[in-house]
Amino acid sequence: MKRVIIIEDQVAVREMLAAVLRMDDQYEIVAECGDGHTAYDVCLELKPDLVILDVLLPGLNGVSVLKRITRYLKGTRVLIFSGFTHASLICELLQAGAHGFVGKSANLAELRKGIQTVAEGGTYFSPFITDLLREVVLNPRLARSHDLDTLTAREREILQLIAESHSTREIAKKLEVSIKTAENHRMNLMKKLNLHDVASLTRFAIEHGMTSCNFSPAA
Repeated sequence: MKRVIIIEDQVAVREMLAAVLRMDDQYEIVAECGDGHTAYDVCLELKPDLVILDVLLPGLNGVSVLKRITRYLKGTRVLIFSGFTHASLICELLQAGAHGFVGKSANLAELRKGIQTVAEGGTYFSPFITDLLREVVLNPRLARSHDLDTLTAREREILQLIAESHSTREIAKKLEVSIKTAENHRMNLMKKLNLHDVASLTRFAIEHGMTSCNFSPAA
């Protein structure tokens, strides 16, 4: 029996995934999480066979969670289940070690196929993801996100927290650094991205799949 952890912040979607898995007695759901930091800690503790992972998560986004899982849990398979399909993000997920990607627009048959294939050691990508990857091969510029590449891991984490409306003081407390250090990181990422207000940083974070918060372009 495959031990599975579902990492998805939308309760309705998480319940749907759990219902699909419970229809097949070869899977045992050992945990369900909606926050990136909590999810990684739970994965480290339980060491599941399969993780079904959303990209847009509060606390720690899916890319960061995936990188930690593939680094420290070599035997864990990871299937991405997301509605965010930007070419540069998909390529980053592949480079981080994802074993499959099913879009949230997929039907249940495709979702089950993706889960089964990845759980059994294979790779599975929704047809539209495969088509997108072909386009990337023909036009590599589609996969590039040079601005994002300039950020350190800590700057990415701070960018996500800013986009989730945390103040500098709150960010410092969460990351266990001084307020001055948090402010320095904030200024560095603004300089690198050439973005100088919270609205612009939030928009950038959403466009690159770094946060699950809602944002109105008019704001």
